[in-house]
Amino acid sequence: KPFSQPLFAHPLGMMCVPEGLSVTYPGSRVQGGGGHIMGGGVSGTGDFQIGHSEVAKFTRADADTASDWFIGVEFAEQDKKLRMSFGHGSPFVFTTYSGGDPVLRFTSPPKLWAGAENDAVIGLSVGDHHYGIFGATGSSWKGTGTATFTLTAGKGYFSIALLPDDQPATLQHFAKHAHNHVIATQVVPSIRSGILRTDYQFATKPMEGNGSDTLYALYPHQWKYVSGKLTDWTYHSVRGVMKVGEGKGFQTEVPIQGVLPVLPAEGIADRDRLVANLKEEAAKTPPGFADTYWEGKHLGKLATLAGIAEVAGEAELQQGFLAEVKRRLEAWFTAKPGEDSPVFYHDANWGTLIGSKPSYGSDESLNDHHFHYGYFIRAAAEVAHHDAAWAKDWGPMVELLIRDIASTDAKDPMFPRLRCFDTYAGHSWASGNADFLDGNNLESSSESMNAWYGLMLWGEATGNTALRDTGIFLFNTERTAIEEYWFDVSRTNFPEDFPHVALGMVWGGKGAFGTWFSGDIDCIHGINWLPFTPASVYLGRFPDYVKKNHDRIVQQREGGSDYNNGWGDLVVMFKGLAEPESAAAWADANPNSKLEGGNTRAFMHHWLHTLERLGINDAAVTADTPFFNVFVKDGKRTYAVYNHAPQPRTVTFSDGVTLTAKPNQLTVLSPQR
Repeated sequence: KPFSQPLFAHPLGMMCVPEGLSVTYPGSRVQGGGGHIMGGGVSGTGDFQIGHSEVAKFTRADADTASDWFIGVEFAEQDKKLRMSFGHGSPFVFTTYSGGDPVLRFTSPPKLWAGAENDAVIGLSVGDHHYGIFGATGSSWKGTGTATFTLTAGKGYFSIALLPDDQPATLQHFAKHAHNHVIATQVVPSIRSGILRTDYQFATKPMEGNGSDTLYALYPHQWKYVSGKLTDWTYHSVRGVMKVGEGKGFQTEVPIQGVLPVLPAEGIADRDRLVANLKEEAAKTPPGFADTYWEGKHLGKLATLAGIAEVAGEAELQQGFLAEVKRRLEAWFTAKPGEDSPVFYHDANWGTLIGSKPSYGSDESLNDHHFHYGYFIRAAAEVAHHDAAWAKDWGPMVELLIRDIASTDAKDPMFPRLRCFDTYAGHSWASGNADFLDGNNLESSSESMNAWYGLMLWGEATGNTALRDTGIFLFNTERTAIEEYWFDVSRTNFPEDFPHVALGMVWGGKGAFGTWFSGDIDCIHGINWLPFTPASVYLGRFPDYVKKNHDRIVQQREGGSDYNNGWGDLVVMFKGLAEPESAAAWADANPNSKLEGGNTRAFMHHWLHTLERLGINDAAVTADTPFFNVFVKDGKRTYAVYNHAPQPRTVTFSDGVTLTAKPNQLTVLSPQR
């Protein structure tokens, strides 16, 4: 399209329109009383437009540069140009221009509270939105008593900034950094001793002087883990309060949540029943090949069943499930002349791998690739751990899928860097074209987590530590965003008048208590839980929140605490993260309860009885391996480590406990009860 939909960078909102770039502050009017979290809109007029004196209307705007969370936008008509750069967290819009003068167009004259006609620096307000306007030294703003300001005697650059207040001292402080234009941004993660450290780095170009610092606003998932000091300034957004920092960047330190490829054998309460459930699944006639989403869900189910069979000591069943995973993946990974499905094909125009049959816009809009392909990757990882030769033969195809959703190479000739993951927002986006007035959106955050879980397992199984560590970064970063924006576990981000305890969808400009496919309360909550896998223990890091969430659902869902309808199996499995005894008792009393399409009775049994027997997730303990879990029951901890290596490994936990993990298997250290 020649221009853009609204762009929610937070705290600013922008939109490219024929007249130039419209700018506004959508965070000043956040409310939730209507059942959704709504902020101020972003329109073509905004609080004002940044335009050009010689061009009434441009014919197009091009995104001409991009770094991790900044973009550059150019408006050009021959030699008459405006170029703006802006991004997440930045209160600034940095502008360069040529072929005329920049113009600021307001719908009515703004209120000036600092500066005047002919000054280079002005403080003004549009309603209760406060801005600093920073021309180059020696330049002059004309028309300051009207609705149109023009910069004269300029030097080809200027900046505007959203200010946290209308104090002259604040304007002066922002002026110190206004001409340090941000030209690139980069996220650099590192992993050490159970902690994910992430460096958020700004590269700046001083248009005046020799400064290099900038000002930036951190989202809650960042400032709650930041390792340095912030200022007292804040902004508001639909994600909650943003806190302002100053410098060349900042660092966060996030505790790594461990994951296991399988749950412990100690979680098997009734082995005969569990094995019967496994045999029942194994005896089913394999379905035909579906579209990439539903095929993926079936592959995920098989991978989970293989893991249960492994810890149950049912080698024949395990090999049967793995053989079916191989058969299905190999069919998808092999293309024959004239074959339409199942295949993957590379679209060079858009730099993407498209599966056929596609679904939910995965081809036309490039939607949901990480949702779909994450299942394939996780299933392939389960095979790779047990069959290195298969992984060697088919690994290049698996890693094409990984590159489609999570290439870390900015110069990858086939795929973009981290296609769907927003490194500053801290989570993925689902829509490929984001053609919405409310920005982009993400519904099933848990299927994002499933993809990053798959990356971790594939990287470990194949010895590719770079891929494993990419998975650790994506998994633990998105986890913090889910806790803050989908769940608001500490109740610090949702507006006070918001009546719900979770969101179904996060949008650039709002939060929606809903889904794309159903208004049923099980679905609104459950779409951010499924697929339940051994990694889903991350959902239980805050058991008090889990109980509050579960109890609210039971109050409102059809059937209440009788979970034998809708996605009741998922609701009771979620309950197990806080109240495992009663959840397991219900499942035992209802062995034929209804199941969501990606779930099985075998995993429901293993999941609930692992939590009932060993305890819930103890998020306070980390380890020097990512492949662990710590469970706590009655104040006593159980430690579990999966060692993928062919030799023993000593694992040290943050509470001082050590465990010698046996090679190629799960090792459990149980407390003396």
